[in-house]
Amino acid sequence: MTRRRLDTDVCGVTAAIAVIDGKWKTALLWLLESGPHRPGELRRQLPGLTEKVLTAALREMEADGLVHREVYDVLPPKTEYSLTGFGRELAEALAPLSDWGHRRLEKLDEAARPAS
Repeated sequence: MTRRRLDTDVCGVTAAIAVIDGKWKTALLWLLESGPHRPGELRRQLPGLTEKVLTAALREMEADGLVHREVYDVLPPKTEYSLTGFGRELAEALAPLSDWGHRRLEKLDEAARPAS
């Protein structure tokens, strides 16, 4: 997966969206908020996420400074991912957007219900 470099002369929202762009990154942020996870745990909690896509997303998030990868020197090898301080800041910044999204879903659900 090739990543293009973001132009620094853009609005802040565009810069923020660039690091969470993709189907799985926000879900990974949400899961990692609860603490460190091994890659297998993340895959089990996100049905449809392939190992290849998980690895690519975690590498991009690590390169963007959102996650920390810890490799333990044990047999069998053990790797855990956790949020960095920068990743936690992003998760906190996304919380109001998540709240708005839930309110939107509720409105859509109400509109789809038949009138009584």
